[in-house]
Amino acid sequence: MTAEHDVVAVILKDHRRMEDLLRRMRSVEADRAKALEQFSALLIAHGEAEESQVYGALKRFKDVDNEEVEHGAEEHHEGNAALLALLEVTEVGSDTWDTRLEALAKAVSHHLDEEERTILNDARENVPDERRSELGAAFLQEREKQLAADCGSVDAVRAIVKG
Repeated sequence: MTAEHDVVAVILKDHRRMEDLLRRMRSVEADRAKALEQFSALLIAHGEAEESQVYGALKRFKDVDNEEVEHGAEEHHEGNAALLALLEVTEVGSDTWDTRLEALAKAVSHHLDEEERTILNDARENVPDERRSELGAAFLQEREKQLAADCGSVDAVRAIVKG
């Protein structure tokens, strides 16, 4: 199995990219609005792809904690709501923007840490390499589909959050 298709490796790569974008959104030297645009698209595409292509499949493995998988989906909603709150602030770098950015960073960082320690470790230990590769390919395909549909726009995020 190549790392480029291993679902665990693919998800971890996205996680590191999200952390990098969060750092850029905090930096006054960076194009914070551009970083938010990229972060929003990645967070939504990533979460939608996990929920539609990965989480359900992982729940079928007896040693993958189903409650953690369900909790991961709940945390996606929390992160999406925090993202929407930030996207709705018009002045990048304002006190409100910074406060909402920190709420988003806290929600996302908590989720990444928890998912990596539980769901992804369970997948490493209990899901055969071939299945992880299949899941990685399905994840990447769905993520690209979401990105192509402008999933990170404020209207798209609002629709997801409001359900």
